[in-house]
Amino acid sequence: MSFLRCSVKHPSIVLIDAVTTLRELKQIHAQLIYGCLATDPHLCGQFIAAVALRNPTNLEYSIRVLDQCKSPTLFALNSLIRVHSKGPSPHSGFHFYRRILSSSDNLRPDNYTFNFLVRTCAALPGGGLGSSVHCAVIRHGFEQDPHIQSGLIFMYAETGCLGSCHRLFSDISCPDVVCQTAMVSACARCGDIEFAKQVFDQMSERDPIAWNAMISGYTQRGKSRDALELFHLMQLEGVRVNEVSIVSVLSACSHLGALDHGRWAHAYIERNRLKITLTLGTALIDMYAKCGDTRKAIEVFWDMKERNVYTWSSALNGLAMNGAGEACLELFSLMKDDGIVPNEVTFVSVLRACSVIGLVNEGIKHFEDMKKVYGIEPQLEHYGCMVDLYGRAGQLTEALEFINKMPIEPHTAAWGALLNACKIHKNMEIGKLASRNIVELEAKNHGAYVQLSNLYAVNKNWDSVGYVREMMKSLGVRKLPGCSVLEVDGGVHEFFAGDHRTQPMSEEIKVMLDEISSRLKLAGYVANTEPVLFDIEDEEKEDTLSLHSEKIAIAFGLISLREGVPIRIVKNLRVCWDCHEVTKMISRTFDREIIVRDRNRFHHFKGGQCSCRDYW
Repeated sequence: MSFLRCSVKHPSIVLIDAVTTLRELKQIHAQLIYGCLATDPHLCGQFIAAVALRNPTNLEYSIRVLDQCKSPTLFALNSLIRVHSKGPSPHSGFHFYRRILSSSDNLRPDNYTFNFLVRTCAALPGGGLGSSVHCAVIRHGFEQDPHIQSGLIFMYAETGCLGSCHRLFSDISCPDVVCQTAMVSACARCGDIEFAKQVFDQMSERDPIAWNAMISGYTQRGKSRDALELFHLMQLEGVRVNEVSIVSVLSACSHLGALDHGRWAHAYIERNRLKITLTLGTALIDMYAKCGDTRKAIEVFWDMKERNVYTWSSALNGLAMNGAGEACLELFSLMKDDGIVPNEVTFVSVLRACSVIGLVNEGIKHFEDMKKVYGIEPQLEHYGCMVDLYGRAGQLTEALEFINKMPIEPHTAAWGALLNACKIHKNMEIGKLASRNIVELEAKNHGAYVQLSNLYAVNKNWDSVGYVREMMKSLGVRKLPGCSVLEVDGGVHEFFAGDHRTQPMSEEIKVMLDEISSRLKLAGYVANTEPVLFDIEDEEKEDTLSLHSEKIAIAFGLISLREGVPIRIVKNLRVCWDCHEVTKMISRTFDREIIVRDRNRFHHFKGGQCSCRDYW
């Protein structure tokens, strides 16, 4: 093997490292020439490889030395293919492959050559050359090399040829751990999570790469509960966790709002003294913020020794989404004072913060500064934030004018923000316009129909409510069922609207729901049944409202969590008006802090008040 033959290096070549300057390289080169060693092809190959691999900034110099070498070694040519496969111009590696094939010294490509060529193809768009390299692998007899097989699997996955991955894997008579791991990683990254799990379960020996690939794959596909269950199994089997695993787990915790799992992951980091890198620190901040614990998120932020724009933006986003608009804008000022230049993500959080606390003029100024001061072209999300800013302040006409003047085609989020504002402020005309535009963009957007129906209901226009709902039926548009997730003692529990009887503690939940209803009625609660179907009896309407998913989850939380422990819920839809009012009253009547993350934002209920100030 060409790499093994070159394991003993000349002392001068050992001096070459990543910080060696071009001047120093020339001095080392001169020393080799002075000692008549430059005519030794193996020594020359070592020099070329050392410069290329350890000091890629001087890649051109190594190529010039290669051009002066009469008989370049396979080691030198392989090294240049390798360094190009990792660089900005991977296709250049094929130039050195052709030099191997046309060599007058009868050089033949080896397993290293094809390993690096396969990696090169994975970095190229389209994947057209991948099949040619695969054919060359077979022609030269390396199709059974496990490293090349795994490399081919990765290559096909990177270029979107998942079918080729499957065929290649099925053709391998006895795939080893390397190939199995490659297949798990490839399928998990490409979204074929079921086949990835099938291969994973068949592995007799699983390395950390396979575990990480599966956990990451589950997280990216929204299967956060599966990711956390697999992580738990990983712990039971004694597999050492690294940064990659923890980041995926923190992402799953963020999605589910599973704070206890997130805290455990943080404790694991501290217990095993894992370095809080920028990636890991940012993931921790994001997890705590999306679980509603902004105090801990900011504590992690200030404890970090190094912070970049993504770290700052994550902290800003956490404050904004949790309704802490003033704190978000204060942190943004500190960010600028620290010399950190904001990016597109930063301004989404800043604009949200302005919206939360109703600072219309300041929001307009930040929006204008994006382009004028920082040269950032506003994107769809920024425009949506501005519509929300105007709408929250009740400036619906200005919001509509802003949409009409947008330099890009308005998207559903912008019209959706306007429609929501119209529902809040009971503006029927603009609301109908917004709804019509959403439906034109997304004919089966159930949220637009539901919002419009609720807007008609608030205005007691029952004929129009019936028309909207008949239209939904005729188009096959169905309202997404409400689902709320609650974590108790490390277990993640899901609750669906109208379905409390299938829960393990269904009888206890029913008793608690009855107690909540009794205590709230004594406190003066009257159900807001306007948005509910108008053609059913009032008593049925109240029953329908009482079984919304977050109410069932709150009842379970009151039963299962110790007194004084906040109830943290993640909901897949917006909180309805009645649930919002009920949750405020529960927080006061039961003296319990309740934190709900709905599809749009956080609601921190405490003492009968909500952080959203009744606008969401």
